[in-house]
Amino acid sequence: MTTTQESGSAEPVDDGQVLAAAGGLSYPVAPGYRVKVRKGPGTDYPVVRRLAEGARIEIRCQRHGERVSGPYGTSDIWDSIGPGQYISDTYVHTGSDGMVAPRCMG
Repeated sequence: MTTTQESGSAEPVDDGQVLAAAGGLSYPVAPGYRVKVRKGPGTDYPVVRRLAEGARIEIRCQRHGERVSGPYGTSDIWDSIGPGQYISDTYVHTGSDGMVAPRCMG
């Protein structure tokens, strides 16, 4: 993992290709984007790291949150890729406008 400087604060960048445990389905992040991973399902949550361009992620679960727009449309679905790590589904090519993983509990 490396860090990058943006707006005066260092943020870790994950330079791996698959960001969750092996064995499940992985999905590509929109080409050309270094997507911010947030602590919760909305842009008001702090950024915990950024994904590398060309990253693939495994979605552990999904939940509804802030409605945002991205390269794959507008949605309120957020993908959990790890404990306290969410990205907007509008930056992930899942092939669906709906949920593709179980709903997050809690």
